[in-house]
Amino acid sequence: MATFLYRLGRLAFRRRRVVVMLWVAVLAAIGIGAMSAPGTSSGALSVPGTQSQRAIDLLRKEFPQASADGATARVVFEAPSGQKLTSAANKTEVESLVAKLEKSPQVSGVTDPFTGGLVSRSGTIAYAQVSYKVAQADVGAAAHTVQTEVVAQGEKAGLKVSLGGNAVENKATSKAAELIGVGVAAVVLVITFGSMIAAGLPLLTAILGVAAAVLSVTLATHFFDLASSSTTLALMLGLAVAIDYALFIVSRYRNEIRDGHEPEEACGRALGTAGSAVVFAGLTVIVALSGLSVIGIGMLTSMGLASAFAVAVAVIIALTLLPAVLGFAGSRIMRGRLHTRRMKALERGEGESMGVRWAKFVTRNPVKVLAVSVVGLALLAIPTMSLKMALNDDSGKPPGTTQRIAYDTLSKGFGPGFNGPLTVVVDARGSDDPKAAAQDAYTMLSKLDDVAAVRPPSFNQAGDVALLGAVPKSAPTSEATKDLVGEIRDHGTALHQESGADLMVTGLTAVNIDVSTKLSDALIPYLAIVVGLALILLLLVFRSIVIPLKAALGFLLSVVSTLGVLVAVFQWGWLKDVFGVDQTGPIVSLLPIVLIGVVFGLAMDYEVFLVSRMREEYVHGAEPTQAIVGGFRHSGRVVTAAAVIMVSVFSGFLLDDEALIKSIGLGLAAAVFFDAFVVRMTIVPAVMALLGHRSWNLPKWLDRILPNVDVEGEKLRHALEAEQPDTAPAPVLAGVHAGSDDHGAPRASTGVRGSDDTETQAPAQKADSTQSQAPARRKLLKNPLRRS
Repeated sequence: MATFLYRLGRLAFRRRRVVVMLWVAVLAAIGIGAMSAPGTSSGALSVPGTQSQRAIDLLRKEFPQASADGATARVVFEAPSGQKLTSAANKTEVESLVAKLEKSPQVSGVTDPFTGGLVSRSGTIAYAQVSYKVAQADVGAAAHTVQTEVVAQGEKAGLKVSLGGNAVENKATSKAAELIGVGVAAVVLVITFGSMIAAGLPLLTAILGVAAAVLSVTLATHFFDLASSSTTLALMLGLAVAIDYALFIVSRYRNEIRDGHEPEEACGRALGTAGSAVVFAGLTVIVALSGLSVIGIGMLTSMGLASAFAVAVAVIIALTLLPAVLGFAGSRIMRGRLHTRRMKALERGEGESMGVRWAKFVTRNPVKVLAVSVVGLALLAIPTMSLKMALNDDSGKPPGTTQRIAYDTLSKGFGPGFNGPLTVVVDARGSDDPKAAAQDAYTMLSKLDDVAAVRPPSFNQAGDVALLGAVPKSAPTSEATKDLVGEIRDHGTALHQESGADLMVTGLTAVNIDVSTKLSDALIPYLAIVVGLALILLLLVFRSIVIPLKAALGFLLSVVSTLGVLVAVFQWGWLKDVFGVDQTGPIVSLLPIVLIGVVFGLAMDYEVFLVSRMREEYVHGAEPTQAIVGGFRHSGRVVTAAAVIMVSVFSGFLLDDEALIKSIGLGLAAAVFFDAFVVRMTIVPAVMALLGHRSWNLPKWLDRILPNVDVEGEKLRHALEAEQPDTAPAPVLAGVHAGSDDHGAPRASTGVRGSDDTETQAPAQKADSTQSQAPARRKLLKNPLRRS
């Protein structure tokens, strides 16, 4: 792979104009196709094989007029202070609004509040239930316009009108998070490289990559129903990894320039070495995210595949467009006048970088550092034992939104259970007396303690399938409602034994409960799959038994401590005002599994980029402790910058109003922080210092059968060194250790100024060097791996 990437990098460098034009054409084509796409939906959940889904399928067949999988809306009316909706004027106005809803496009039926018993006992609050013929994703703009007009007309008449349900259009999300993430990334890159050009290239390619990924996901909605969270997660991950991957390659490109290579050769070497690690790191993220599709939940599948696609685009951009852009920058990428006094001193070989000092501190005190780090993460993980999961509903909408107002108004007028009614289906096709079976179900529901109201059964045309409604006393996401659904299903078993009829519970609340249960059951198996994959991949990369084991255990520590933080903030309410959480509740069911998939990929990124440099030092003869310090000298600064960028990008999503996006942002930011700074840069070097040479042991029989993936590009470097002329290229920067972006020991002076100056070799010296080496180098570089 390293050889292929080396040639690809040089080709893209030479043909930079063609590569850039091809990418512009691709972006234009995707953009044109995305303009006419229907767009993402808010993500209605369906789980094949669950009882709630079987009931929906039966209702679709036996009660087509009920639109079992169609969108629904609740239009909530509240009378002015001191008045009742049952007064003549207010009743006339409500009936007028209901009539307008009945004439709305795509509506299959509207339940009148006054004839349907949907007025509160106080007479001040009522609601109309609106059913649509189409699914949530297909509710058109005309229907949404009618909803808006009804609200405006009602408020003009003095009523308080609000909308709830999945047929209501969500408010457009803010783009502040993305802007903040990009802004922080720009500052970190400038500090890292000390050059506007070097800092700008990762940002430029990342923005183009994210644009291509998001437009492609939008284009895909022509063919698939994708949840809106798919685009958000793809944007979040795509932006973070695209910047990181470009950062590693640009950093290696600058290293190769410092070592005296011509820009084109430096680009090829950068892609052959750092590019190989980028491919492997990207593959780990893609595999982990794609694995979400095996759980069998459509929304989770779309989120995983869309995000995996965004990561794949980031890798392709880094391997093709970035080398082309480097071709335009050339050696100007080394010009940096933004270095601090300390950075200039490090270039002169004076002092040590912070990463080196930290590595030496950890290796001198491995037991103490390891104990403090593990105990700290374990304490943060304690709240995980209280983890409760549920899917979010309108109660999680931001305060002031029409969905949240409708939810709170219904709870005030009728009780919280009216926001999540249960649909009970009695399939009596195998019963001798269907009507008696349906009546038994109605009687059973009426006697349950947590049932506030029961709607009598209505039958299909054949008279053998009955539809009932039950309203819980408790909120849709509460444990009491979950227990109620389980109790009704248990009674269904007894009903089947007595009458031969099957009883099933469905509706949005039951579907959410089934989804949460399925996700809870899938959490441990999915975690086992991901950890097993980590062990295999890292075994191939590092050819060591210990390193994959400690990497997997470190990943588990990161995950459980992050879940502990989420429980403490979103469930217990600790620091909720700091993070903008207006109310506590169970953790969104989708989050833990999404977190595992994403954090696994990112954790392996840092493991590869940091430990691969340690391995390189070790195989070149360094002692274990020296190899650890050498790895930090070469990669510590870049890994730190990458982690800071990731944390910043993810933290920006805390500004989103949606509870799901806010929790994903905090979860990913905390996970990256714990994994990068506590696990990879603290626990990993401490463990390796304690184990010494044993960290790199691999049984001989296993060494013989394992393929050598050569992530570091060692074979490429050896082949290039073997084919180089006897006169090695002189470094273009003084005081910079070869291959290091985190300045190391000084070299002998070459008469060249530091990277903060724009001068290079003297003209005569440069001309002599070019005349003596250029013909031979050009001939060799056409095929650097051919034999002499």
